[in-house]
Amino acid sequence: MSVRGAAEVIFSPPVQNWLKRAIYRHNCRMSPDHYRSALKRWYWLFKCRPCHVEEPRTMTEKIHWLKLYDSTPVKGRLADKFLVRQWVADKVGEKYLVPLLGVWDSPDEIDFESLPDSFVLKATHGSGWNILVPDKSALGVARTRQRLREWLGLRQAMKGGFELHYEYCEPRIVCEPFLRDASGGLRDYKFMVFDGVVQFVFTVDRTQGRALRGTYLPDWTRAPFEYTCEADRASDIPAPAGLETMLSLAGELGKGFACARIDFYEVDGAVYFGEITFTDADGLSDFTPSRYDRVFGDRIVLPEKKCFKGVML
Repeated sequence: MSVRGAAEVIFSPPVQNWLKRAIYRHNCRMSPDHYRSALKRWYWLFKCRPCHVEEPRTMTEKIHWLKLYDSTPVKGRLADKFLVRQWVADKVGEKYLVPLLGVWDSPDEIDFESLPDSFVLKATHGSGWNILVPDKSALGVARTRQRLREWLGLRQAMKGGFELHYEYCEPRIVCEPFLRDASGGLRDYKFMVFDGVVQFVFTVDRTQGRALRGTYLPDWTRAPFEYTCEADRASDIPAPAGLETMLSLAGELGKGFACARIDFYEVDGAVYFGEITFTDADGLSDFTPSRYDRVFGDRIVLPEKKCFKGVML
């Protein structure tokens, strides 16, 4: 069991939340010359093994190396859920974009009366800061504004994992339609891409009240490994009708990046871009069998080290 896992067993949720807030405040005060040692401690808390960022070998270690030495303004722009839209439109066409219902700098600017009966609100500068609204009539508007206001004041990079490219994102709110596919929910198709070459695909399905993940090779045969992160193994599912389109788009959008995860949805026969992520699951996902962490690590070609905001970490 990891240190984090033990803490979740020992401490009550309020204590866990207090610890998370304390870590966040500490990280916000930290000078950049301490980021590397803090990142290595973070990895150990989750993995119970050292992170060899000086000589990374596994995929998870290399993702952590990329956090320190390849967190560029370009990655920040593409991790930004609003700014990435223009890049995708220029690269592959705007027909693959989920329609945009609005973008705001402050939750106080949102006119909820003008929004449709169902929609999704997202903070543009982080991960997991989403509010799903299947029925607007049941929405607590004041509480929603408060949650969004809290998120806009947070820094994703300082939550613990030092995903430093998020420091270049602009805190805003976007609104998109509430999408559903044939599963009754919205299945994610996530493509792991190394410099334009799709390595494997995993699906995330939350229609049964918990996350289910299945891992596939690019030809949609079940992979001889699972790539998991706090999710149960899903049964086999048919390939999406738009698989070839997704593969082509993922390859094109992933060119020039040592490691990127590119997400798509398929709704009513149409393929939509979801997001591009450069530090999948904060670099903490697990392979089963574990040897595949090294197999895919060997395929990642790291770029030259780059400074972060003028500092070589």
